[in-house]
Amino acid sequence: MKILLTGASGYIGLRLLPALLEAGHTVFALVRDKRRFPGREFEASGDQLQIIEGDLLDPDSLPVIPDGLDAAYYLVHSIGVGRDFADTELNVARNFTKWLSGGSCRRVIYLGGLGELPDGLSEHLQSRLAVGSVLAEGDASLTTFRASIIVGSGSASFEIVRDLAEKLPVMICPKWVKTRCQPIAIRDVIDYLTRVLETPETEGRTFDIGGPEVLTYRELLKGYAEVRGLSRHFVPVPILSPRLSSWWLYLVTSTRFSLAQALVDSMKNETVCTEHEIRELIPLDLLSYKAAIERTLSRIAQNRVPSSWINSLVGGSLDPRFIDAIKVPEHGVFADRQSTALEAPRAEVIDAVWSIGGENGWPSMNWAWDLRGWISRMGGGIGTRRGRRHPRELRAGDALDFWRVLLSDEASGRLILYAEMKLPGEAWLDFRITEGELIQTATFRPQGLLGRLYWYAVLPAHWFLFPRMAKRLASGKH
Repeated sequence: MKILLTGASGYIGLRLLPALLEAGHTVFALVRDKRRFPGREFEASGDQLQIIEGDLLDPDSLPVIPDGLDAAYYLVHSIGVGRDFADTELNVARNFTKWLSGGSCRRVIYLGGLGELPDGLSEHLQSRLAVGSVLAEGDASLTTFRASIIVGSGSASFEIVRDLAEKLPVMICPKWVKTRCQPIAIRDVIDYLTRVLETPETEGRTFDIGGPEVLTYRELLKGYAEVRGLSRHFVPVPILSPRLSSWWLYLVTSTRFSLAQALVDSMKNETVCTEHEIRELIPLDLLSYKAAIERTLSRIAQNRVPSSWINSLVGGSLDPRFIDAIKVPEHGVFADRQSTALEAPRAEVIDAVWSIGGENGWPSMNWAWDLRGWISRMGGGIGTRRGRRHPRELRAGDALDFWRVLLSDEASGRLILYAEMKLPGEAWLDFRITEGELIQTATFRPQGLLGRLYWYAVLPAHWFLFPRMAKRLASGKH
C-alpha cells in the first residue's frame, strides 16, 4: 500500500515508520524540516520511503499530495506548546483535511485519547475529540483509536511516572492519583496501527484500545517502583490544586510546565476503555503493565526501533539501517558526554576503541578501572578477571572485563557496552565514531537514593577519566 505518515519525526511516528516499511508498504513521511529527520537509519529503504517536506500550520508550504494513496496516518499532536495548543491542533487538523481532499486517499487513521462527556473533559482531551471531529468531516473514511497512557520510553505521561518513581522515596499524593486509567504498551499500539491497514472492518469506526489492566495512577507509580526494586511510600494529601500539582511535577520531573499543566488537568478524567471490539477484529497478546515496563527498561532502550527486533540485535544480525536508531536510556539517568574531534584517521580511532580493555588496558587511569573491578569482586561481582575474547575483535554478546558488548558495528562506528559489575543501578558506555568526531557517552540509571549518592561520589573521578579517555581514543591510542 501507499501510505502517508504525518508526525513522522514524533514519538509514535518514528516507531511506526519502521513497522510500516517492514510490512512492505511504500511510505511518504511528512516532516517540517528534512535536516532534522533521522533519515540515515532508513537509507536502505530506497524508494520504499519518500521524505516530503511541509508544515501543516502553513498550508502554502505543503507539497502536492502524493498520487494513489491508500491510507494516511494523522499523528500530529500539539500538547504542551502553550495556552493556545487546542486552537493550534484544530487549525492543523483543518489544514490536513483540506490538503488531503486534493488527492485520492480513501482512509485516515487517527490516534486520539480516551475520555467521555466533552463538558467534563480536560482541555487536552476535549482537543483530541475536536480534532477527530474535524478529520471525520473530510472525504476519506476515518478510523480512530482512543488510547490512555502509552507505556514506552518517550511517552510524556509515562516519563512523568518514571521520573516520580525514580526520584522520590516518599511521594505526596494529590486526589488525581486515585483516578483510573488503562495503560497500553507502545508495542501493542504499533501493532494496532499497523494491522488496521489489513482489517477493512475497521474503516469509518472508533475503537478504544488499552492494556489488560485498569489501574489508578498510584498503582502505576507503585508498579513501576516494584519492577525497579524500589521501596516507595505514598502520603495522601486531601487538597492540592491542579496548578500546585503542575508546579510540583515541573519541579521534580524533567517535563515542561505547560506540558505538566496539560497532563495534570487530564488526570482528573478516567481514561478506561468502554468497549473492546478491537480485540476481536485485531487479536493481540496484550502486554501487562509490568511486562511493558520491563520491556521499556530493557538493557537497550530502543527509542525508535520496535522491541521485537531486539533479538536480532543480540544475535548480531540487526539490519544496518536501524543501527543509528538504537539508544541507551535518556530519561531518569545521569550522563557524561564527551565530543572530541578526531586527531587520527577514522580507521585508527575505530581500531583504538575496539581494542580497549583486557590485556590492552584502558586508555585513561587504568589503575582506576582495576580498582573498580576489585571493589566489584569484593562485593561478590565479576571484577575484571574475564578480560576479553580477542585482543582486537568484539562481537555482540562478548564479555569485556566487567562489561557486556551489546552492539558492535565497525562499519557505522558504533559500540555499546553494558556494565555487569555490582552497581546500585545500571550503566552503559556508548561510542560513536563519525568521519570527524568521537562521541563517548557514559550513562548511569540510578536505583533509588543509593544510586544517586553513588553517582555523585564517583563524579570527581569522571571529571578526569572520561575527557582524557576520549581525547586519547580520538588520537588513535588505546
